[in-house]
Amino acid sequence: MIVVSDTTPISSLFRIHHLHLLHALFENVVIPSAVMEELLQLRRWGYDLREISSSSWIEVKSVSDNEYLYQLKLILDDGEAEAIALAKELHAELLLTDEMKGRTVAKREGLQIVGTLGILLRSKQVGLLSDVRQPLDFLIREANFRISDSLYQEILNKAEE
Repeated sequence: MIVVSDTTPISSLFRIHHLHLLHALFENVVIPSAVMEELLQLRRWGYDLREISSSSWIEVKSVSDNEYLYQLKLILDDGEAEAIALAKELHAELLLTDEMKGRTVAKREGLQIVGTLGILLRSKQVGLLSDVRQPLDFLIREANFRISDSLYQEILNKAEE
């Protein structure tokens, strides 16, 4: 299964010490160069990024279709644009992304998407997490993850918590 990720799912899970969930769920994750550059910005806040930069299961690839990428960059940030372009190029089965605009474009482009919250739910469903509430609360508190009260409740309901 080819899985491509935008910055937010990797960054968010890394910041709450749950990056291992991506490896456990998908085995390998491909990220475009712009996403790696965005992830490296976490160093400014004192994060040790060796878990990401030395990971054997996170593969960095460059986008080939520069014309398509240019069109996407007119409406999306670099990481989102490259993630969508790379997912299309690689015929990825799944794109990991959270931002609404990027999700809208990805759906329009026919890509299957899952966000950070979906990753937490899947992780509980397959027994990698005993609950979703604790990592969800940690995401909000430690990673400044924004989520409405209604979506928070919806996630807990889906997790049967």
